[in-house]
Amino acid sequence: MKKLLALVLCLAMVFGLTACGGAGAMTMGTGGTAGTYYAYGGILGNQIKTSAGITVNVVSTDGSKANILGIHAGNYQLATVQSDVMAYAAAGTRSFETEGALDSFRVIGGLYAEALQLVTMDPEIKSVADLKGKKVSIGAAGSGVYFNAMDVLAAAGLTEADIIPQYQSFGDSADALKDRKIDAAFIVAGAPTPAIQELCTSATAYLVPIDGDIAAKLMAASPYYTTYKVPAGTYNGQTEDVTTVTVKATLIVSTSADEDAVYNVTKAIFDNIDTITAAHAKGAELSLQNATDGMTAPFHAGAAKYFKEKGIDVETK
Repeated sequence: MKKLLALVLCLAMVFGLTACGGAGAMTMGTGGTAGTYYAYGGILGNQIKTSAGITVNVVSTDGSKANILGIHAGNYQLATVQSDVMAYAAAGTRSFETEGALDSFRVIGGLYAEALQLVTMDPEIKSVADLKGKKVSIGAAGSGVYFNAMDVLAAAGLTEADIIPQYQSFGDSADALKDRKIDAAFIVAGAPTPAIQELCTSATAYLVPIDGDIAAKLMAASPYYTTYKVPAGTYNGQTEDVTTVTVKATLIVSTSADEDAVYNVTKAIFDNIDTITAAHAKGAELSLQNATDGMTAPFHAGAAKYFKEKGIDVETK
């Protein structure tokens, strides 16, 4: 019996170390395969394996909320999330009103800007106001994209009842646009976004600006939004810069993850920005400043140790 108990305890220790990354394995929740999270997560996972010796199993998920709940349940140790959804989880508001405030995750660092991209194939839709009465994809109910869409509509004087809402993923939204089953879609992801790139290779699509008074109202109401320009040429046929707003893609980790492992993960990413940039364009937005500015949840002690060595103090808990 004692031998059996010892074996069980040993196995528990092994699995515990693996779950927190100390033994060299982590699972990372990302997003749909047609979004930026999944592709970029694969690049980060490869770099972490190369530089830190930690194997990262990158999995496709339903996005930010699912990733945070996955970490809370112990299914993931790492995840990419929108900064605003992370704030909702920490405070127990909006998409996390039912679950309440969660303390099971910590920040490693901000990664890149996630543009709120309002996509249409209808040249008559030139502003957010033109969405009234239209079929519009606004992401899964309760998702980060959903609340971003609600914020934009509200800033334009509209509500969910003013449109014909469709609750679709990025890939499904692109397909529905192509098939003329919807009129427009909100897609929140790093630009260029694979789903929009694919759409633009076979059809004429447009990005609708989210600017002026709408952008001003969004930024006044929420600290998560900042202005951003999607440069001309980002997508096939895009001849001009398009102004919109962004939130920040952020890498988070389980609160219980091993401090040394998280330090090594952080170092693997931010000591190898050039290598990551060569593999994915969003790597160009990696920086110590971007990693640490505007975070709405506390940092993991392992990440804080790395940034401290670089002369930057961050909030921990």
